[in-house]
Amino acid sequence: MPTRTMGAIRLQEHGGPEVLRHEVVPVPEPGPGEVLVRVHAVGVNPPDWYMREGMPDVPPELKPPFDLPLIPGTDVSGVVEAVAADARGFAVGDEVIGLLRFPSALQGSAYAEYVTAPASDLARKPTGIDHVHAAGLPMAGLTAWQFLIELGHDHPSPFQEARHRPMALAGGTTVLINGAAGGVGHFALQLAKWKGARVIAVASGAHETFLRDLGADEFIDYTKDRPEEVAHDVDLVLDAVGGPDSRRFLCTLKRGGSLYPVYFGEFDDEENAKLGVTVTATQVRSNGAQLAELGRLLDAGTVRVAIDSTFTLADARAAHERAARGHLQGKIVLTVA
Repeated sequence: MPTRTMGAIRLQEHGGPEVLRHEVVPVPEPGPGEVLVRVHAVGVNPPDWYMREGMPDVPPELKPPFDLPLIPGTDVSGVVEAVAADARGFAVGDEVIGLLRFPSALQGSAYAEYVTAPASDLARKPTGIDHVHAAGLPMAGLTAWQFLIELGHDHPSPFQEARHRPMALAGGTTVLINGAAGGVGHFALQLAKWKGARVIAVASGAHETFLRDLGADEFIDYTKDRPEEVAHDVDLVLDAVGGPDSRRFLCTLKRGGSLYPVYFGEFDDEENAKLGVTVTATQVRSNGAQLAELGRLLDAGTVRVAIDSTFTLADARAAHERAARGHLQGKIVLTVA
């Protein structure tokens, strides 16, 4: 019997977007506890280009094992085509979404026409949205959920010993979201509003209308004002940009407040204690049950997925080039014929 083949994007070497090559490879077979998904759309996320580059800025002890060649990608929306005998919860023909195998493997092999997926990483696709919008949900949506709503696991963060415990959000809570127009940021804004919080959105001026439409109560254009000089008495900062500059938001917090940098930077525990604030982070993990909760919010119209741009699977290089230009409004998605 001839081997079934499919189109996929593979890395034969690390480098810039030009190393993303469209190749013909065998269709994978589902292993124990897995299903085979015919892919309709793939979400593009920062770990995709970290992996493409070989994660040069990540300490060796924090890098997951991976070998070339590999198929990148973790966010998928598609239709179940086959189910392993011991896989539970899904049947052939089900429309599903998932964040695949993250972070145990930074590549879930989603940049392909077919992908195998642990059934536990999957949820039903929200019925009210198409595959393109559904593919934009998993990693960014789960990151916002696990930072703000429910961690949902007891795995330690690779970035710090302190365990991340989301602050309870309610009416009267003020949340500042830096990078509010991006993938994680626009979901975080909507989840905070769902919980009744007052939200200050930080982004460039081009995104003000978009963010106010999502429910932002206040908007700071960082190209005109420094948010750390404008915002005061904030209960929680979710810094969806993160990194070395995240410390600048400490001065915006009231005593008892918290700063959550999505991309962790350097912080001083003594300084945090003196200010009476908490700084914690976590690493998003695959979670089909939480993804199902997010799916219900999408079906109810409480949360929506914004799409920055779409590219065909074969044009993944252009998608990564778009990501490198920054200033995204929502998610980049690859479409699969």
